[in-house]
Amino acid sequence: MIGKRIKQLRQKMGLTISELADRAGVAKSYLSTIERDIHGNPSIHVLEKLCAVLHVTVPEIMQENRNGERQIEPLDSEWIDIVREAMNSGVTKEQFRDFLEFQKWRHTAK
Repeated sequence: MIGKRIKQLRQKMGLTISELADRAGVAKSYLSTIERDIHGNPSIHVLEKLCAVLHVTVPEIMQENRNGERQIEPLDSEWIDIVREAMNSGVTKEQFRDFLEFQKWRHTAK
C-alpha cells in the first residue's frame, strides 16, 4: 500500500523512479521494490527521505489514497518519537513484531 502511494505521488510530481531515487538518496532498485510492494516495510529513515522529496509527511503517505485502499490512522509525533527511539536503541523489526504478538497473546489469555 505504501509503495503504491509513493508511486502515485512520484508520478503526480512528474518524476521518474530514477529521479526520485537520486533526490532522496536511495538506490533505484530498492525504490522499485518499495513501489511494487515487494519490500512493504521500508524503514522510517527511508520514508522520511522519500517524503521530503515528495513534499508530504510520513503520516500522510500512510493514509488512505483516493482509490479507497485501507486507511491507516496517521502517526502522531509521539508515536514517531517512540519508533525512532526503538530504532536508535537497536530494536529490530522482528523483535518489535514479537513484542506485539506477545501483547496480543497476553490480552487474549486473560
